[in-house]
Amino acid sequence: MSSTEALKRACDIAGGQKPLADRIGTTQQQVWYWLTRSKRGVKAEFVLPIERETGVSRHELRPDLYPEGACS
Repeated sequence: MSSTEALKRACDIAGGQKPLADRIGTTQQQVWYWLTRSKRGVKAEFVLPIERETGVSRHELRPDLYPEGACS
């Protein structure tokens, strides 16, 4: 699964881009940017809040920062 697909799944779980943004303390526009334009995906400081709010793993959201099998 790509990091974009993981973020789309997080949006679905939260009920959309706006509800996810509200839950993690950012804007819908920022979530949209991560989905459509960002080369790296979710900004690092939002990975753990998204994981906490949706259950989508940090590894799926940013495998470059949280490699599979690394200590949490």
